Amino acid sequence: MSLLDKRTTGDFVKLVIFIVVTTLATGVLVVLIGNLSFRPSRDYQAVFSDSSGLVNGSEVRIAGVRVGTVKSIKVVDRSRALVDFSVDDDATVTRSSEATIRYRDLVGGRYISITQGVGNTTRLPEGATIPISRTHPALDLTVLFNGFKPLFAALTPSDVNKLSYEIIQVFQGEGGNLEGLLQNTASITSTLADRDHVIGQMIDNLNAVLRTIGQRDHQLGDLIVQFRSFMHGLMTDRQAILGSLNQISDLSQQTADLVTGIRPSFVEDVKQLRRTAGNLKRGRGELDRALQILPIKLTKIGRTAIYGSFFNFYLCQFTGQITLPTGATLPVHYNNGGARCNLG
Repeated sequence: MSLLDKRTTGDFVKLVIFIVVTTLATGVLVVLIGNLSFRPSRDYQAVFSDSSGLVNGSEVRIAGVRVGTVKSIKVVDRSRALVDFSVDDDATVTRSSEATIRYRDLVGGRYISITQGVGNTTRLPEGATIPISRTHPALDLTVLFNGFKPLFAALTPSDVNKLSYEIIQVFQGEGGNLEGLLQNTASITSTLADRDHVIGQMIDNLNAVLRTIGQRDHQLGDLIVQFRSFMHGLMTDRQAILGSLNQISDLSQQTADLVTGIRPSFVEDVKQLRRTAGNLKRGRGELDRALQILPIKLTKIGRTAIYGSFFNFYLCQFTGQITLPTGATLPVHYNNGGARCNLG
């Protein structure tokens, strides 16, 4: 056998193995997804007033154990649903068995639960139908949860999900009990009751605010009308306002140029003003004394001007010096020895 034939044979064997493994895996997936069973089974029918959420392939359980699947669903008598389902041959379905549609999860999955009723316990013949008197539709969550809306409004989403799941469990008879449900509900309502004082105070404050607003209804109405008129006036004069803004912008630019030109001198003036303020601070004692005696001096000076818009002075003594062009100084002394000068 040539080398080429050996390689071809090896590739063919690998291909066959791959096809076989893939086929087996696909078959397993089909069996698992389609809830297929190769065990002997018996077919039954059940009439429900409502089969919402039930689909072909939905599970059939007895005591929580999967024993069959739903095969088909169709409408009969215009208002009822006839469900064909199969169960394992060794499953116990009696003449008094009851069929109930229950929630499998919170996303809408449902299944048929077969329970033993009161009465005849002989096996139900294959192909028989469970009448509507012994079937129960799924719990109507819309009606149920509408009654809990005030409670759900005060809960967080996680608390709502937890409480919803427990409610479904209780009303379907799958774990938990009504006492546990009431305990959880009581815990939630107790938490709300603890905040009753805060809620009541908030309502009282809100009532006071609304009462005050109600007492000033006319003023509030006038304010709204005036504000509306004001806004209408702004809208009417928007062109003039925009034009004024443009002029203000131009003025700001021109003012900026003006300030830029005088900035050095302005800075020097500020420095000198600071120096002057410092001198005044250092001589504040003398300045204060001068201000205190200023009224007295002004009164005396004012007396000299009572005869007209001029001052009369009598020179009693004068001392000074005159500087000549040559640089020499010439002292000057004047002393009037009159009696008027001796009145001091």
